[in-house]
Amino acid sequence: MPTRLVDIHPHIISPDTVRYPITPLGGKRSGWSSERPITFEQLVTAMDEAGVAKAAIVHSSTTYGFNNAYLADVLAADQSGRFTGVFTIDVMAADAPAKMRDCFSKKMTGMRIYSGGSNITLDSRLDDARSFPAWECAQALGIPVAISLFPAKLAELLVLIKRFPKVKIIIDGLFKAPIAEGPPYSACAYLFDLAQYDNVHLKLATNNVRASRKDNATPETFFPRLVKEIGAARIAWCSNYPASKGTLKEIVGEAKAALACLSADEQEWIFHRTAESLYPALAG
Repeated sequence: MPTRLVDIHPHIISPDTVRYPITPLGGKRSGWSSERPITFEQLVTAMDEAGVAKAAIVHSSTTYGFNNAYLADVLAADQSGRFTGVFTIDVMAADAPAKMRDCFSKKMTGMRIYSGGSNITLDSRLDDARSFPAWECAQALGIPVAISLFPAKLAELLVLIKRFPKVKIIIDGLFKAPIAEGPPYSACAYLFDLAQYDNVHLKLATNNVRASRKDNATPETFFPRLVKEIGAARIAWCSNYPASKGTLKEIVGEAKAALACLSADEQEWIFHRTAESLYPALAG
């Protein structure tokens, strides 16, 4: 079992819709954020119950769009040292670098680009040249960039990977790899091929853990293969709580059980060391 847990993808939602209005990207609010929202205080309680030491809280763009105010406010008030934030902005906007520096000054040390997920798919191209100043700013500040995207966006992603090799890119949810197909996992080749790019890292999320137990897949056949192809030092566990159903304690239990087939050192990397390397504010 890992000695420490660091979560790089929980969300928080405020009940105060006047101070923090609901303005989701694409105009469609994610179902989970209205059905099972949790506040920052509830996240802290859930982390204590589940034994999660620290977290990089990810701004919910499918709730608040580009308004990071709630995340900024809770980070400003928190003195525990357990948290950093991951903001979302319009990377195409001319003032994107200025907004990034502002977020960075407010204890948000990571950025996320949401181009598509279970809720919506956006039409904009990831490799639009208008976004390059934002990527250059991320490189200058040492900000890792998480991306939620579908495999159809692979060519666009490769442009960014190659153009900004010093930016640590974190791909959400193992790039939606079709794990449930089972061995030899030939349809996951596009994911495994990313190992050649040193700046690429992967989030291993709850939906991936659950997919490893469906159809022809098993944790014992998939996760050792994933680690062999990518390397544990470039994989970080995340809960996606509360977007993924279940209590955080239950989600942690599922992940620990699924990754028990890995070596102790590999588990240490996936459950906390990789997260700490991506977000140094969470180290120690």
